[in-house]
Amino acid sequence: MSEKLQKILARSGVGSRREMETWISAGRVTIDGKLATLGDRVLPTQAVRVDGHPVKLASEAEQICRVIAYHKPEGEICSRTDPEGRPTVFDRLPKIRDSRWIAIGRLDINTSGLLLFTTDGELANRLMHPKFEVEREYAVRVFGDVTDAMIQKLRTGVELEDGKAAFKKIKASGGEGINKWFNVTLTEGRNREVRRMWESQGAVVNRLIRVRYGDLMLPKHLPAGGYTEYALEEVNYLRKVVHMDYETETLAKPEDKEERRRRMASIKRAVRKHQILLKNPELKAKAEKEAEQKAKAKKPSKPVFKGKKRTRD
Repeated sequence: MSEKLQKILARSGVGSRREMETWISAGRVTIDGKLATLGDRVLPTQAVRVDGHPVKLASEAEQICRVIAYHKPEGEICSRTDPEGRPTVFDRLPKIRDSRWIAIGRLDINTSGLLLFTTDGELANRLMHPKFEVEREYAVRVFGDVTDAMIQKLRTGVELEDGKAAFKKIKASGGEGINKWFNVTLTEGRNREVRRMWESQGAVVNRLIRVRYGDLMLPKHLPAGGYTEYALEEVNYLRKVVHMDYETETLAKPEDKEERRRRMASIKRAVRKHQILLKNPELKAKAEKEAEQKAKAKKPSKPVFKGKKRTRD
């Protein structure tokens, strides 16, 4: 059965459905050698290229939906590349074949905490859509005098340049002096929305951490810069929230406490090494060159025939 081009590209891990619509409109996608247009439908057997590169189209039955939780540190941006050379959230993610990680929403450069990634573009698109009202909870440290009247306004709604916004929940959670902590909940993800809402009341946010997405909490054991893959139960929770069929397979490996402890120790070492390389461009360039040489060395010089050998009659 044919499907909309942007939908099948998103499911194949090329990007979100919204990104694919933009790319199609920009003339970056072809079907069987012809320029694609919005509204085109394709079969998994057709030849689709993006920027001249062939895309392996995945049917729903073939794709295994994967989701990972990433503990984003401050100072990283949510783009794949950056002209200014700043570190991105994609630098530390695990490498995968025939697919790619798609960020479910974004966090600005000065915000840390839980950021989800998936290989399923349709799942990412739905989780980001406002109609599903998936909750995002943030721990916010606010500088300034916060009055009951201010909190009431933030609950009922404040006018921003892109429309009215309100916290679904807001709860004081400690702090000293004029630095107070609050936990706030939203059901949308507009650009810098939490910061702009507090600023509309004359307060300044000097620390912002996303601690929850839906029912999924930022894992306590996960260090900043580390990631962990969700098991089938968590993946299907997200799919249920946005009315998608349950997944039946997973690539996440079950592990006991000792295995998890070793994995977390390995992640911490890798994060520390990554931070050192970021501070030393020469070391980073040397490490990248060594990794490239190792990857080339692993590739066989000649194609390997994996089937049965033919015999002459």
